[in-house]
Amino acid sequence: MYAVIKTGGKQYRVSAGDLIVVEKLEGEAGAAVKFNEVLMLGDEAGAVVGAPLVDGGVVEATLIETRKGEKVRIFKKTRRQGYRRTRGHRQLQSVLRITSILGAGKSAKWEGTVSLTTKAELDARARNLAPRNLAAAIATPAVEAEAPVAAEKPKKAPAKKKTETTAADDSGEA
Repeated sequence: MYAVIKTGGKQYRVSAGDLIVVEKLEGEAGAAVKFNEVLMLGDEAGAVVGAPLVDGGVVEATLIETRKGEKVRIFKKTRRQGYRRTRGHRQLQSVLRITSILGAGKSAKWEGTVSLTTKAELDARARNLAPRNLAAAIATPAVEAEAPVAAEKPKKAPAKKKTETTAADDSGEA
């Protein structure tokens, strides 16, 4: 089941369990958020389109984090006048996990647990850039199976050093 919701002047197509990034919403990490502006509900059987909203349609989510988004650079220039200005802006965003969708006599609930791990940390894990101590804590447990013992190879004896020859050895007197 999926829904189309409206928040922050934009529309998002969501399903139960999705992780979405929207304009900043008020609340602390772990807070429950409800979206009453459901524009459409759909599943395999068909879709219910609201006029403009679906009656009784509600999408519930959990707020995971509020963060700053990617930097947008604003560059102004007037040619041949020596005028250049650079500014930047980072918009505040909220990361949400969709937990349930209700409406039109149907419902879909996400069975997983909501982890408050930040999206930046999840992205770092996906690219194998997580800090070493975090990677060790997350690493899967090793399988306990007996490994065959390889036969030991004999060690090589260290190479003998050449001794310096003395003048007496060069003359042939021994």
